[in-house]
Amino acid sequence: MMDGFGMTGGYGYGGLFMILWWVLIIVGIVALVKWLAAPLGAGSRPGSGSKALDLLKERYARGEIDEQEFQKRKRDLTQ
Repeated sequence: MMDGFGMTGGYGYGGLFMILWWVLIIVGIVALVKWLAAPLGAGSRPGSGSKALDLLKERYARGEIDEQEFQKRKRDLTQ
């Protein structure tokens, strides 16, 4: 007797679609979390210039460069 489940042990296409549905939900949540977290780490990405700007600020704070040099180099880095 089949009990309405057929020969697939009770899952059939409904079970397959249920698994795919949960995979899509999990992938969507992971993508959303990555998208929301991206602005938080944007300054630490390579090529962003943030590390160079931090180093420039440190040099200015230590007195290694004057304000005019600091402003010139800052302008160069942020263009």
